[in-house]
Amino acid sequence: KVAIKGIERELICPACNELFTHPLILPCQHSICHKCVKEILLAFEDSLADGGSESSNQSSPRIKISSSSMDRIDRISRTGTKRNSLTPRSSLFPCPGCQRDIDLGERGISGLFRNVTLETIVERYRQAARAAVAIMCDFCKPPPQESTKSCMDCSASYCNECFKIHHPWGSAKAQHEYVGPTTNFRPKILMCPEHEMERVNMYCEICRRPVCHLCKLGGGHANHRVTTMNTAYKTLKEKLSKDIEYLLSKENQVKACITQVDLLLKEIECNSERAKEEASQSFEKLSHVLEEKKSETFRAIETSKNLRLEKLQIQAEEYQGLLENNGLVGYAQEVLKETDPSCFVQTAKQLHVRIQKATESLKTFRPAAEATFEDFVVDITKQEEILGGLSFHSSGLEIPEINEEQSRIYNKALISWECPGKTDSADTYVLEYHKLNREEESATWQEIEVCSKSKVISDLDDNSSYAFRVRGYKGSICSPWSQEVILHTPPAPVFSFLFDDKCGYNSEHLLLNPRRTSVESGAGYPLLLGSERMQVGCYTTLDYIIGDTGIAKGRHFWALHVEAYSYVVKVGVVSSNKIQKLFHNTHDVTSPRYEQDSGHDSGSEDAFFDSSQPCTLVTLGMKKFFIPSTPAAPKDPESRILPLPSSLGICLDCDKGKVGFYDAGCMKCLYECEVDCSGVMYPVFALMGGAAVHLEEDITAK
Repeated sequence: KVAIKGIERELICPACNELFTHPLILPCQHSICHKCVKEILLAFEDSLADGGSESSNQSSPRIKISSSSMDRIDRISRTGTKRNSLTPRSSLFPCPGCQRDIDLGERGISGLFRNVTLETIVERYRQAARAAVAIMCDFCKPPPQESTKSCMDCSASYCNECFKIHHPWGSAKAQHEYVGPTTNFRPKILMCPEHEMERVNMYCEICRRPVCHLCKLGGGHANHRVTTMNTAYKTLKEKLSKDIEYLLSKENQVKACITQVDLLLKEIECNSERAKEEASQSFEKLSHVLEEKKSETFRAIETSKNLRLEKLQIQAEEYQGLLENNGLVGYAQEVLKETDPSCFVQTAKQLHVRIQKATESLKTFRPAAEATFEDFVVDITKQEEILGGLSFHSSGLEIPEINEEQSRIYNKALISWECPGKTDSADTYVLEYHKLNREEESATWQEIEVCSKSKVISDLDDNSSYAFRVRGYKGSICSPWSQEVILHTPPAPVFSFLFDDKCGYNSEHLLLNPRRTSVESGAGYPLLLGSERMQVGCYTTLDYIIGDTGIAKGRHFWALHVEAYSYVVKVGVVSSNKIQKLFHNTHDVTSPRYEQDSGHDSGSEDAFFDSSQPCTLVTLGMKKFFIPSTPAAPKDPESRILPLPSSLGICLDCDKGKVGFYDAGCMKCLYECEVDCSGVMYPVFALMGGAAVHLEEDITAK
């Protein structure tokens, strides 16, 4: 027989880490105390009521919910569930055993079975662990007497005298079942929690729980496969007995595994101490190198100090001699007292030269040595960075490289990387990033652990630059950091829209893809048929298309790609009160001045067209970006032509009335101008000849 004290870990509630008290069986087949279930649900409901992540169980010192369970409570409360009167209410319960969110159904706790078998085993364990502690009578007057029997029908314990009083001979209570003193009063018949007057007599093989005949007839188990309780009892008991017999037959193998684990425990202890010693030696070497460098630096500073002091002392003595009756001046004053001309000239010549030098040095006084020691400031920036990245390093683990072509920033940041080699690839990666800020000297890196080779990052600030780096981990070994990559966020929040296939859309000239994210124009049969009536001096017009969403206020940014083969493409913004004018007669292929009924033959309408543009546009085509001709633009035509970026961004600021055109790769502004934002503004595009425009797709979480 298995010793009772050897199974204690199976009798511990995963929520409170104490022996089970009235355990309930969850739908996931884990058991938990009845009180713990209520406390966790109360904490969950409190978090929903507070609407935040500060759910707490501090009011109950007994329960100890794991942090992962509380995290799931926070997540569920933040997500929320929308219910109405037609939707049956269901209770989500974060099981501390399997770490999953379990649906308790409409009845919640009321729909759970008591684990009577587990309760009985716990009671036997309690009696074995506290054999000396007597169970007292529930009905004695103080002081109570030790009980001698417990009534299973009354769920109470009695001494001999109280039992006779409450169970008189010849009454119905005399027929009650009584056992030895116990605190575990299990029900004689297991009743259905959904139909309280019905006893369970079947077993649902789908839900793996006992049910009654009403559950099968019209309840939640109507279409489930069920079997009789006796059949389920025999089947499960036979399976459990066979499994236990198999485990018992493998006792030698289990003992061998335990021995191996014990050896590993000792080996881990030994190896960890050895690793600590090796790490300590490495750090001692570093400390020794630093001490040597420190001594060398101090010696150099001391030598420089002594040399400077000596020079300044000599200079001070020289200038001290320029004072009256002192040094050189005093000596010269004494020479002036000489009356013999020949003797005076003999001495005064050399003295005069010295006096002249002293005078010149006084006019251009300069200290013989500097007081600052800027040359001896130790720059440890690189060393700090190297020491900050100090870790267990394996030369066989490849350094990952961030793929700048696949990485991009739009509404979110998508960072992708790869390893040059295929050997010793990392199990996990750590991606770090920080915002580049000139005001902050030391940036704080934000760290994300990733199991794949790409990661989507949200909540980055607009109009900012971020540095990214990644390293690989294989167990406790890590690779060096990759080279940092700097990416720039858009100057404003990203504006999402699709091409409008209704307002002014010309399906004969333009072709939209099913998702309405790309538009294409081609110089095909419609253009040839339209040119049939052309004679001389004719021109073709642009085919316009707008976005399906307008902007009324704020600052917004969107990006697009223009195919390299595109002949003419115009992009910009248009006001809602000018859309009608934009699409008015835009598909005529001949100039009205050459029509027989136009009534005039002047070129004045070109000037009229320039002065009455209904929208603000820039011209793209033939892999070029053309800066519009304005008074502020460069006069040289060649300086107004720039290479077309692979992705072109447009930033509209309705509050300031400005629109800017950007190289979306580096977020550099190519051209900015004022725009009338009196109405609702729409993105507008114009194509002529063979051309195609693709909207930049948002970065999704997956």
